[in-house]
Amino acid sequence: MADVVEERAGVQVLVCDPDGPPVATEQDALDLIGAAFLGAEVVAVPASRLDERFFALGTRFAGDVMQKFVNYRLRLVIVGDISRYVEGSSALRALVRESNSSGHVWFVADLEALDDRLGTVA
Repeated sequence: MADVVEERAGVQVLVCDPDGPPVATEQDALDLIGAAFLGAEVVAVPASRLDERFFALGTRFAGDVMQKFVNYRLRLVIVGDISRYVEGSSALRALVRESNSSGHVWFVADLEALDDRLGTVA
């Protein structure tokens, strides 16, 4: 499966293939943003595609990636189990909690959880 734009809960979402290229640089994030300009409002990236540095907040990689999506007015959704990262970092746990209470970046367990979340804001 390739990255595809599909309607989910009435919202156009770029659903990224779990086997797609890793998001390891800011340019990789910009490439996803460019792909989203084909009509998506939301970019759903599997957690498995994110470089480990994304979950180590001291690297600032997560902040840089998230800011790019905010600047382009696209919602970024990290999809998948990140419990192993959250368990080891109170800062990441706080970021996830804060992000999930905002409208720009969400962390969800799976695409069904994304659909539920989109249904509450659509």
